[in-house]
Amino acid sequence: MNNNENKQLMLGNKAVARGLYEAGVCFISSYPGTPSTEVTEEAAKYDEIYCEWAPNEKVAMESAFGASLAGRRSFCAQKHVGLNVAADPLYTMSYTGVNAGMVIVVADDAGMHSSQNEQDSRHHAIAAKVPMIEPSDSAEALEYTKLAYEISEKFDTPVLLKMCTRVAHSQSLVETGDRNVPDFPYEKNIGKYVMMPGNAKKRHPIVEERTAKLIEYAENCPLNRIEMGGTEIGIITGSTSYQYVKEVFGDSVSVLKLGMTNPLPNQLIKDFAAKVDKLFVVEELDPIIENHVKALGLSVTGKDLLPVCDEFSQNLIAKAFGKDTADSFALEDAIPNRPPVMCAGCPHRGLFYTLKKNNCTVLGDIGCYTLGAVPPLGAIEMTLCMGASIGAVHGFNKVRGAESENKTVAVIGDSTFMHSGMTGLANVAYNQSNSTIVIVDNSITGMTGHQQNPTTGYNIKGDPAGKIDLEALCKAMGFERVRVVDPYNLKQCDEVLKEELAAAAPSVIISRRPCALLKYVKHNPPLSINRDKCVGCKSCMKIGCPAISMKDGKATIDNTLCVGCNVCSQLCPVGAFV
Repeated sequence: MNNNENKQLMLGNKAVARGLYEAGVCFISSYPGTPSTEVTEEAAKYDEIYCEWAPNEKVAMESAFGASLAGRRSFCAQKHVGLNVAADPLYTMSYTGVNAGMVIVVADDAGMHSSQNEQDSRHHAIAAKVPMIEPSDSAEALEYTKLAYEISEKFDTPVLLKMCTRVAHSQSLVETGDRNVPDFPYEKNIGKYVMMPGNAKKRHPIVEERTAKLIEYAENCPLNRIEMGGTEIGIITGSTSYQYVKEVFGDSVSVLKLGMTNPLPNQLIKDFAAKVDKLFVVEELDPIIENHVKALGLSVTGKDLLPVCDEFSQNLIAKAFGKDTADSFALEDAIPNRPPVMCAGCPHRGLFYTLKKNNCTVLGDIGCYTLGAVPPLGAIEMTLCMGASIGAVHGFNKVRGAESENKTVAVIGDSTFMHSGMTGLANVAYNQSNSTIVIVDNSITGMTGHQQNPTTGYNIKGDPAGKIDLEALCKAMGFERVRVVDPYNLKQCDEVLKEELAAAAPSVIISRRPCALLKYVKHNPPLSINRDKCVGCKSCMKIGCPAISMKDGKATIDNTLCVGCNVCSQLCPVGAFV
């Protein structure tokens, strides 16, 4: 076959999935999290690979470890904050090592396009003492994925493959290959895999020996390379920053491109530094490479020139180095911002309107419903991490008591509840705070692009699967008061909310209505405005629906957006909606 027939454009995430296929991966378990989600979605298109959505990242990693233990190459993916959830098994897997190769994608989100922080996952690699490799484009994403399995098996370790938003969601040319499936026998080894203190103590020196061998590997491995150009400036970089450096400088500078960012090489860096007049490090977020270079006794410029916050760009790097930014990178400043907003017909809108109307203190969670904090609703006052809303409302009500119990609620989505809300709910039931929890059940994992979850009854391929009954689950966990409301029915929402807040007992309200964007959801015809009746009071604007605007002092409906949910018509005092 002609090599050109094997070449195609791929997103970085799709290229990782192709690498998993070619590497002979047999088992994948992940939890969706932007910008990592498409890796597992694309891998699920290969029938040769078993793929699943797990309830959370910890479960996904433990399941992938089990598959590796059984002798088949395995994989799991998550975003950077998801790795926090999976840190418990990761740090101990560093001690046990693996059987068949195991690779873990962690996708960082510098710039916080869809995240609550922009932590640098390289810290996890360093602390867990596991290797981390970072591709800078789709071609490397495919090749590094396959190489990661070789490293995993050669050094008996899980391997972190660090993606970032720009590499994950950018396209470049890749060359595909064939699939090869290795098989490793399972052998009972209590000393290696049972991490009770006596065994774990013996494994720690093995981890340190492995790190020394990995440093030696990093000195000459294909992941790290020197590209000599002009010698006045030498830049050490990697990942998407490498692409920006090459676009800004071309061959006018020399570059040490690091594809392995843990552990970092020593002699390779020293040799590169000796070849250039002035040494720089260009890396997003924390000065991890820079600090390593300084620890080697080298003079280097990094974060005193470039920021420690936000993602980089060609413009930012060019400006920092005093380069002309005209023309080539001007597009960046010409793109207007578009703030996120709940979709027209979003089932969460009616609920948050009701919460605001009742002057509730709302402790929120992670999901598209977090937009309930945005004006004009402005109903959420706290969002921390997955599942935190329930634990937080328990603590909030325990210390404030009757002062807050009748006006404070936790709001959490159905997928987030399954991810890490159940333990918080168990705490409310066990330690008996008078707390009201609202589960906003839109029948899907909405924020990351409509992935299935344990409450939907379907698996990653859309086939029927086990389905968890939220009402039965909440009752089994000790809640006698479990109510279900339709958020399109404002009167019902208001009445039930008032009743549950007034009750002297913990309660759960399930606000149930499918996401308006689901393909199988049938909508009513769009509404219209009787302009003769409309008095321009703007009551309908209080819900922040993008389908409604004011024109010439009257409300108007965008028929291309309106789904006929009728929430707005319930707010109109003069019946102008028809």
